[in-house]
Amino acid sequence: MKSTDQLKNIASQVRRDIVRMVHAVQSGHPGGSLGCADFLTALYFNVMEHKPEFLMDGRNEDVFFLSNGHISPVFYSVLSRAGYFDVKELATFRKINSRLQGHPTTHEHLPGVRMASGSLGQGMSVAIGAALAKKLNGDKHLVFSLHGDGELDEGQNWEAIMFAAHHKVDNLISTIDYNGQQIDGTTKDVMGLENLKDKFIAFNWTVMEMNGNDMDDVIAGLAKAKSLTGKGKPVCILMKTIMGKGVDFMEGHHEWHGIAPNDEQLAKALAQLPETLGDY
Repeated sequence: MKSTDQLKNIASQVRRDIVRMVHAVQSGHPGGSLGCADFLTALYFNVMEHKPEFLMDGRNEDVFFLSNGHISPVFYSVLSRAGYFDVKELATFRKINSRLQGHPTTHEHLPGVRMASGSLGQGMSVAIGAALAKKLNGDKHLVFSLHGDGELDEGQNWEAIMFAAHHKVDNLISTIDYNGQQIDGTTKDVMGLENLKDKFIAFNWTVMEMNGNDMDDVIAGLAKAKSLTGKGKPVCILMKTIMGKGVDFMEGHHEWHGIAPNDEQLAKALAQLPETLGDY
């Protein structure tokens, strides 16, 4: 278990990795990646029982599915920093023949990646299937998943959400990155989500909220979510984050969903993010 200060240091390095990776190839999605750095750091370094000695079936360990696969920079950084592959491989992000494609893929056989998530809206279904498989196998470990709030525009999510409650998939913790931003603007302007908490409750999920950019709240929130499993309902965390968190000129702006910083912007970003573990 890492202390809160240690987790904050890891998250800072992860944010450095994100902006450097995206800048190097002038391609990628920094905004949501930066916003979810605290969550994924806490998940992989404090919360999940997992093995970097990667087995695709995930038996006898907790597993994670990234549904909003465009935030691959944060996923790759955390996986490498957690020991799944050499941190130096981050330098190959989005390059030809790299295992670190723009969206995670399984045919590249990158340790830690259990689903291809280039198409939005599918991760909930996959996570539910994995959770049901654990029940069939008598495996008491949990399934975690992460989804974008804009991703909930995809109708497949709501069929899966209804299915999970009906089948009492209570070994699943699905987190929604509730930053209110998507590629074309705010979620309010593109397609209003209205009251997500009431929606999930109406679908018979257990729902809780947390601040995804406050490490203490993330640790406490994930611990609470784990305590709510095994009670007959799937668990949803509505996680409030700020797109671009940690880089002041990116924070809260949907434009940073999928553009890369230039040289000057990279320097400004790195000046705000302490190097704590060493750059790749």
